[in-house]
Amino acid sequence: MCIDAKGFALLEQAFASAESKGLLLYDIMTERFNTTCILQKLLVLNKELFGEMEAGSPENPAVVKESVHHFFKYVAGAPLKRPAWYFDTTQQGEGLVDVTTHLIDLMMWTCFPEQAIDYRRDIEINKARRWPTTLTRAQYEKVTGVSEFPDYLKDKLNDDGVLPCYANGETTFTMKGICVKLSVTWNFQAPQGGADTHTSLFRGSKANVIIRQGREQNYRPEVYVEPAPGVQAAKVAASLKKAVAGLQRKFPGLKAEKASDGWHIVIPDKCRVGHEAHFRNVMDAYLQYLAEGRLPEWEIPSMIAKYYITTRSLELARQ
Repeated sequence: MCIDAKGFALLEQAFASAESKGLLLYDIMTERFNTTCILQKLLVLNKELFGEMEAGSPENPAVVKESVHHFFKYVAGAPLKRPAWYFDTTQQGEGLVDVTTHLIDLMMWTCFPEQAIDYRRDIEINKARRWPTTLTRAQYEKVTGVSEFPDYLKDKLNDDGVLPCYANGETTFTMKGICVKLSVTWNFQAPQGGADTHTSLFRGSKANVIIRQGREQNYRPEVYVEPAPGVQAAKVAASLKKAVAGLQRKFPGLKAEKASDGWHIVIPDKCRVGHEAHFRNVMDAYLQYLAEGRLPEWEIPSMIAKYYITTRSLELARQ
């Protein structure tokens, strides 16, 4: 697994070996098939609506993506059981090298579609940090079904017998002049009625395009468009009306409704696809590449770039 610098070196070797043997390596980036992510990308790429991507800065990034998850949750009405080793970051990896991969992929897929990213030339990691979520023995048992911490975790317990699990992380980096901040948080359990969330902001010279998935959205991801600072709302409204009309061919029934700070892009239920179906979409894409005998030229360098960001960010956060 590519969960540290050593793993990254092995990953580069694996891609080189695969190329020499005519094999295809491909990671499972399911969120490219999420309707809200697709809509956000299409709106960002609409220059009349969005304008140019802001460069941003570490203090005010142009792209901000936040993902919040929970160790204990119910799936299909039943408690999700994690394997005992899941909380050993030497096996599972820390938060910075886990879900963060998907956030990086979505950012690259949106900002630099079908462009190869060279991690040696195009990326600068500005700063990174990590912090733990603590688990008591009772919480560990609740989520794994194992009554005691295994031996390989006992030396990681603090003086109170609690496990600090470094599942949380944040990284700020610049890619081809665009400053990005990504963060992943794992809480033990969501508050009553809560769920996992994904927040995503892309700042343009004319408008910002945002995904929100909080309590107000009933924990379902929704897309919003808001005027950039100093831009007249009427101009954005006219461009958005035209953009939505064009998108209705792909998403029948799509519409924009006025919201407090801009517009809510109302997505018909028939246009939403469940998460499990995204795995089929990834498999279909891979089988197509397999039939063609190659991946798109940009995929491999961009995959390597993703894991450079995660593993290098972890190195910086540990310093």
